[in-house]
Amino acid sequence: MTSWHREHLAESQSALLDTWLPDAQLGADLSWGLALTTVLDVSAGAGRFIVKAGSGDNHHVSREIAAHRTATGVLADTGHASRMVHCDNEANILVTTYLPGQLVQGTSAEADPDTYLQAGRLLGRFHRQHVRIDDAVDARATCKALAWLDGEHRIDHGTATLLRETLRSHLPVSVPVVPTHGDWQPRNWLFNANDQNRPGTVRIIDFGRFEHRPAMSDFCRLAAQQWQDNPELEAAFFDGYGADPRDRELWRIIQIREAIGTAAWAYKIGDETFERQGHRMIAAALALP
Repeated sequence: MTSWHREHLAESQSALLDTWLPDAQLGADLSWGLALTTVLDVSAGAGRFIVKAGSGDNHHVSREIAAHRTATGVLADTGHASRMVHCDNEANILVTTYLPGQLVQGTSAEADPDTYLQAGRLLGRFHRQHVRIDDAVDARATCKALAWLDGEHRIDHGTATLLRETLRSHLPVSVPVVPTHGDWQPRNWLFNANDQNRPGTVRIIDFGRFEHRPAMSDFCRLAAQQWQDNPELEAAFFDGYGADPRDRELWRIIQIREAIGTAAWAYKIGDETFERQGHRMIAAALALP
């Protein structure tokens, strides 16, 4: 086992990485402290790579493997997403090519309409590659949200009761579903600033929440954050994406379910900042007409 592996990878994951990239050298640990996925920037003779690994109960790695196998090619073909080069579902590890750039979040690009124009175009391309009608996904999503409410969280009792009543009054419907990213927002967008300090090319990372869902579910993070105080960014996004597919009633339910999951999951892993965002999302979703 390569010495630096011990600190970051399980034995089975390390053995696979030694086979795939025997000369790999660690550049940086890009993992989030509270997250359950190890993310490593490594270099090897063949180039530069990102290694992602998780424990046995981590579903993000397997979702990302599924995304790369079935859906990311439409973005990777144009250099807007990485390519998977190695994976093992049983060991919960994958290796992708490295994408250059810096995170959009926290930079001037986060408030630039051109960033959202590009992000909208890329998401539209990702969504439109496959559409089908699903008779069960809406009901499953409601059941999952109710299960979050039945577990441990810090949503106050009165709000939780209102959320349950709202979800139980929603009649499940058949909906079109598409490949979705699940966390489409500036913390998962990269950019290279050009000479005019414009965003340059936007690229997409982290498909760990990949799933087939209604297209509008990929708008929830933006609607709760960047779009709230800057409608120009929302307009630019849909200029890139195309027509706005949101149905008012289903959009409200989707936002409620997403907000519950955000608040409860963040509480579970101890991410208080993300948990507060979940509570803001709940308040905003309940306020929708």
